[in-house]
Amino acid sequence: MEMNQTTVSDPGKLQATLKGDLYTSPEIFELEKEHIFTKKWTFVGFEYEVGKSGHYITTKVQNENILIIRGKDNVLRAFLNVCRHRGATLCNNPCGKTGIIRCPYHSWSYGLDGSLLGVPNTTECREELVNNENYGLEPVHLQVWHGMIWLNLSENPLPVEQQLDTQIFDRFGDLATFSRYQIQNLKVAHRKEYEVAANWKLIVENFQECYHCSSIHPELTATLPEFRSGIGTQNTVSGAAKFNDELEAFSISGKGSRAMLKGLLPEDDRLYYGITILPLVFINLTPDHVIIHRILPISPEKSKVICEWLFDPEEIEKPDFDPADAVELFHRVNMQDFEACEWCQENMGSRSYKNGGILVPIEQHVSKFYDLVLESIGMKVE
Repeated sequence: MEMNQTTVSDPGKLQATLKGDLYTSPEIFELEKEHIFTKKWTFVGFEYEVGKSGHYITTKVQNENILIIRGKDNVLRAFLNVCRHRGATLCNNPCGKTGIIRCPYHSWSYGLDGSLLGVPNTTECREELVNNENYGLEPVHLQVWHGMIWLNLSENPLPVEQQLDTQIFDRFGDLATFSRYQIQNLKVAHRKEYEVAANWKLIVENFQECYHCSSIHPELTATLPEFRSGIGTQNTVSGAAKFNDELEAFSISGKGSRAMLKGLLPEDDRLYYGITILPLVFINLTPDHVIIHRILPISPEKSKVICEWLFDPEEIEKPDFDPADAVELFHRVNMQDFEACEWCQENMGSRSYKNGGILVPIEQHVSKFYDLVLESIGMKVE
């Protein structure tokens, strides 16, 4: 299938966005599911959630139910959460602990390594089934990156570092800056889910540019005054935004007394970094906490966004720990952003947007995201 994506004739001044039907077409969404969401590494949770043998979490990637479980050998594995007998979901809880994976329907049982161990009342064919690799749970590619669990549904994916480290290097010019935040040692203190009536690409575009910041983000621009210029942290390699001199922390009140995250250097203090990990993850770095967004595309015109606020476990364990002040700042930013995305989605099918819109110079770094989408789904740029 060959489709064309027209661009503005003088890219030095103006560039085109994607055409409107790329935000509304079920056909395009199916191509994205096949060539982007299935083939790229997907962030689904944190390694500490499955830290001990038998601990598991369940998730869904595209239309596949997935079980992530720590084996008796301490190896973390992922399987399709599907019994090989009649297709029942094996583990229905979002998390738990078990010594054996047992199907609730007919009691077929599997080891923590996915091997089929028991098939009741099947004397005639038991030897043919048990410990036969053809009837074990179907594995899913899993890798841990900075304490985050990533899955890939394709048959032979590239190493997770090839997708993710490359983007971190492009963002910072090195890998060390990001590593200093030691996300692998943090834990989630608060989590919010948002239902957004907008295509996933509009959400990605929005996070990548700050041209809109002075218009819709009064709290954010009060915290990071240089955002009023429309230049965010992602316009340049290693770009960071400094806190307002009158504020103590990245919080709605501007107050805060938490120590900097372990591993940070003095020069990391009072700085904010925004990072887009294409295709579906945003990471926000602040001196005392990290905020991670993940987009779950639901349909051409609907998305879910999960946002998690991570802190040092020692801070979380303090009797007076309360993340509300920090959470409220980015919660407001989220609500403002998602409403703006919905303003746009409402008109993606308009004849006015048939050929797309315009990126002015201050937003043109977003075009790299467009290139990834178009290349992945086999569309031609003219």
